[in-house]
Amino acid sequence: MAPNFTFQSPNFNDRSSDEVSLIVLHYTDMPSAEEALERLCSPEHQVSAHYLIHKSGEVFQLVDVTKRAWHAGKSYWQGRTDINDISIGIELDNGGHLGGLEPYPKAQTFALLNLLTHLCQTYKINPINVIGHSDVAPVRKKDPGEHFPWEILKKNGFGLWPQSSPLLPPLTTVTEIQHHLNKIGYECPVSGEIDSQTEFVITAFQRHFTPNEITGTITDRLKYTLSCFNI
Repeated sequence: MAPNFTFQSPNFNDRSSDEVSLIVLHYTDMPSAEEALERLCSPEHQVSAHYLIHKSGEVFQLVDVTKRAWHAGKSYWQGRTDINDISIGIELDNGGHLGGLEPYPKAQTFALLNLLTHLCQTYKINPINVIGHSDVAPVRKKDPGEHFPWEILKKNGFGLWPQSSPLLPPLTTVTEIQHHLNKIGYECPVSGEIDSQTEFVITAFQRHFTPNEITGTITDRLKYTLSCFNI
């Protein structure tokens, strides 16, 4: 299904280069798609995304992909700090944590998979470079949340996901864990100390990869899961 161009956001500017290497997923965190579309297209609020996917699966394109939408805010991934400049932002119609973190409907997930296929093929984006807003802004954001179907995306070839068995011995020290989180892409200090930034990063990692265990602390499951990443 072709995107709906009914809503066009004025909130964008030029990218500093032609590089587009990431896709960042968000939830709208609003009661309805209509309210989210209004906000994303309001000059007053100065936020936007390239796409919004309705619960029904309808896809709205708000900003041309060649332009820099304003969706990630202060963010970091794999050494880059201007994530808006190198990414495509996709908003998913979902009330978020304040709205009870409702499940993502099958129609919405199916539409997302089709859109990801199109974007990765058209713009030569590595399919593993599909990440969440909370991954690039762990201190500020929780979206798309622990109910997001990352495993379904991985089964269809998108996004990071750990292997089924360890590729390394289980990590033991704080420094090893921080270093591994850094190698994945998170902004995690390698200090050997559990500071607040490390706690936020661990929480973001758990929300993405171990959604049934979100503690912000180093657990045996965290150590095991990190050791399963081929990085």
